[in-house]
Amino acid sequence: MTQRNRTSATGLTALAALLLGFSIVPGAATASAQSSNPVIVESFKNLTGSVMSQEFVQGELPGVNEECTPSPEHPRPVVLVHGTGLRMQKTWGNVFDPSLPGPMVTALRDDGYCLYALNYGYDTVIRIAGFAGPSGWGNGSIAESAKELSTFIDSVRDLTGTPQVDIVGHSQAGPLTRRYLLAEGGADPANPENNKVHSLVLLAPSTNGTTFWGKTEEGAKKGGHSIAAQQQTVGSSFLTELNAGPGTLPGIEYTVIASTNDDRIFPYENSFFTPAPGTEQSVRQMTVQDVCDDPDLAISHGRYFPPGAGNSVGLLDHEVPRFLVRQALDPTLPGTAPC
Repeated sequence: MTQRNRTSATGLTALAALLLGFSIVPGAATASAQSSNPVIVESFKNLTGSVMSQEFVQGELPGVNEECTPSPEHPRPVVLVHGTGLRMQKTWGNVFDPSLPGPMVTALRDDGYCLYALNYGYDTVIRIAGFAGPSGWGNGSIAESAKELSTFIDSVRDLTGTPQVDIVGHSQAGPLTRRYLLAEGGADPANPENNKVHSLVLLAPSTNGTTFWGKTEEGAKKGGHSIAAQQQTVGSSFLTELNAGPGTLPGIEYTVIASTNDDRIFPYENSFFTPAPGTEQSVRQMTVQDVCDDPDLAISHGRYFPPGAGNSVGLLDHEVPRFLVRQALDPTLPGTAPC
């Protein structure tokens, strides 16, 4: 593992405070790059200040948001962005033992990256007729979530002293990061050297929407699905506005990793970008089935619980997409996907 030095606990505390209203206690700094001193989350509170139910309490996610200085080999921190109705622990954590990092976090840490993750898009209401209750993370307006992502990335850049980050995201992270790049200062198309993102690696992004929550935005709304779900339906007003802009931007390396077995993005081809003129060489898009030359390779959208049982493994846990993410972040990484 590449040696990484620790930064000040004060700066990390400020970063963690952005994760929406929880108490934190920074761990004592150590000199060991392999030591784990994550920010400990004492309790989560919702937007009114009352303690949420255990279902929505986000404990620490080991391996991320630690005091860390990027190495010369991997000079950019990596920001992990979860999907709809989830949070960082459920997306990137270890489903068997929450005290351990999940497989993606473990792989990227072992490669020597500084990792950061946030929870975004908390929505307080489930929209089902006659019932209102806590909804959770990744369900709010994507435009508002893009602002949260912008604030978080700026803080990561300030904390690590790096002008750019790399992003690894899942599902809703597709339109969310596009909104961030286009509308929240993440990219500067006129001066790409000022971009805040170098590499954008997306697993099963809902780039062009899905029919999973309904065939129309109105149908998703009537079905009681969250604002974010409504906005990710094919032809939604949000996606129509977003797609009026360029699909990709100069100076950013794009990678999309999809699966023909996707059980959330219908059709799976909707994950793919239409590259803007002049950016085609910076856009790599693939399915895991094509990479492995195996049309029967069964890999689902995200995670099954527990993963690893027969064919019930998702993109977030399977070793093939995990290798592809690592190689997208570091094109010099030798080897081929472990098909």
